Amino acid sequence: MLVNQVRKWAFLLTVILLILAPVNQAMASDSKNSVHKNDVYKEIVHAMGSSEVPKKVLRVVTLFQGATDSVVALGVTPVGVVDSWAQQPTYEYLRDALKGVAHVGLETQPNLEAIVALKPDLIIGTKSRHEKIYHQLSQIAPTVMTENVYDFKTILDLTAEALGKQVKGKQVWDDFQQRITTLHNAIKQREANWPLTAAILNIRADHLRLYLNQSFPGVVLKEIGFKFPLPNEKGWGVKLKTKEALPSVNADVFFVILHSNDAAVRQNYDAWRAHPLWKMLTAPKNQQVYEVDNVAWLLSGGILGAEKILDQLYQIYQLPQADQ
Repeated sequence: MLVNQVRKWAFLLTVILLILAPVNQAMASDSKNSVHKNDVYKEIVHAMGSSEVPKKVLRVVTLFQGATDSVVALGVTPVGVVDSWAQQPTYEYLRDALKGVAHVGLETQPNLEAIVALKPDLIIGTKSRHEKIYHQLSQIAPTVMTENVYDFKTILDLTAEALGKQVKGKQVWDDFQQRITTLHNAIKQREANWPLTAAILNIRADHLRLYLNQSFPGVVLKEIGFKFPLPNEKGWGVKLKTKEALPSVNADVFFVILHSNDAAVRQNYDAWRAHPLWKMLTAPKNQQVYEVDNVAWLLSGGILGAEKILDQLYQIYQLPQADQ
């Protein structure tokens, strides 16, 4: 009887071992695959959650202007970009860097088939434009998204992290901050009533927009130390449709962005500045109204565009530029 029990337990032990063997092999395989995956991929946290991105990105597609700008600033050539808002299909300041790069439609409506054809291993978009197609994009390639299109520091940081270019990204940002500090000190020394209040006015064909400190140019001017009208207003800014609202934009200096070269835009600007209320505002009275480049100030959305804003401010305030 004892022999029978031994045989029974031996049989049961053999069965258990046979059952566990594949499980152990699978666990070992999963562990090996996990280690291998960690060697190849990294997790990037972004506005839409998190994504597993290749540690060595070779083919990146950018779906908004600030991402394209940032990728170029980091010394990377994307395989695909969206069309520019002006100077189509590519902004002049990026043409040399993007020569021969494929285009994948509009920022507001990228062409998914064109993106698939490029076989990217990373897509960079923005939640404010591409939230509805995020899952489709993620099926094409790992996709990371910024929250918005104006916070160029966050755009640069996310792009650098996704591309594995954090060292270069820090260098680009530190160089920019050095220029900011130099410009801040120079304007402060030049202007007795510093900090100046700045109104960033975008002239459209049928209305005027006042951009504040949560817009792309507003973020740049805030870095320098400028103040803004309507300090309690939240968001990118406000639309002005009647000239009676002109006192709300009063400021020490106006930076005027004509939205396009259309005659209707110029005519609307002429109508606004011909109004008696315009002539009573501080900047017009002191001849501190400057037309600035719409691509750099409004449409670029990235660190290189921000650098161009600084270039124009050096010119406006007639300040010598330090070697870059």
